[in-house]
Amino acid sequence: MINSPTPTHAFVLGAGLGTRLRPLTARRPKPLIPVWNRPLITHAFDHLLGMGVEQFLVNTHWHPEAYDDAFPEKSWRGRPLTLCHEPVLLETAGGIANIASLLPAHQSFWVYNGDILSTLNLQPALDHHAASDDLATLILRSNGAEKVVAFDPSSHRIRDIRNLLETGLPATHQFTGLYLCRPGFLDFLTPGKIESSRTTFLDIIRQTGRVGGVVCDNGWWLDLGDRASYLAAHRLLAPSGPGATRPGVTLTGACALAPEASIEPGAMLEDCVVWPGARVAADARLTRCVVRDGETAAGVAVDQDF
Repeated sequence: MINSPTPTHAFVLGAGLGTRLRPLTARRPKPLIPVWNRPLITHAFDHLLGMGVEQFLVNTHWHPEAYDDAFPEKSWRGRPLTLCHEPVLLETAGGIANIASLLPAHQSFWVYNGDILSTLNLQPALDHHAASDDLATLILRSNGAEKVVAFDPSSHRIRDIRNLLETGLPATHQFTGLYLCRPGFLDFLTPGKIESSRTTFLDIIRQTGRVGGVVCDNGWWLDLGDRASYLAAHRLLAPSGPGATRPGVTLTGACALAPEASIEPGAMLEDCVVWPGARVAADARLTRCVVRDGETAAGVAVDQDF
């Protein structure tokens, strides 16, 4: 067994194109869409701060200038934030290889998909990783629509993913896009190669078997891949008790209204998200709508993005 210090660095994937969320991602990367009036990726940062992370590394590709606007001081809550641009999108393993020189030489690090919103208790995964010799420890869910991982709970080892190793083992768990890696993980990467981390996991399983897993079902987890999950996130995060109010405006359900948004009297909104710099016209009737910065919503609209 190997005991290692608490990881202080996290690589948070910020280069996503978010094609299924268009037009919300037309002018910004998916991890920067507002979720309860702040960038989605900052929820990941806060989750990691609770695990002892002190430095963030974020890859960029689509509209990289949006990150400069969102984090002009290159920090979050006083912790350094380093942006690593990828002119050619390298995918996850390629992205990790690209920032390898910025990671501590003798310390594990976190990898966290920047379009994930989660309250999972990650401590069991950290504890297991610290005590094991696994090169990667994947955080799993026992429920979910994408059960692709063959997991052996007796050994805490991943045996296969999507049966790509042709083991024939049943896929019993969902991968959350959150994991821990030891420095030895980097030995399986090729700098500049466009490659998924799944390929790296499978290579390590073939050669060493040292890919572990920990099931974390305590808390909720959302992949904000489409507008349905985006609106669901706002319902989950809605504060208890009276929500936002605006003079002369009727609000029902989970409405997230940016303070910088203009919402004119007579408007009625239900389960809507209104971004900074957006405008809702007087007497508009909106249900499950998203109004982006620089856009105006008027009239009657249901399930529409402006």
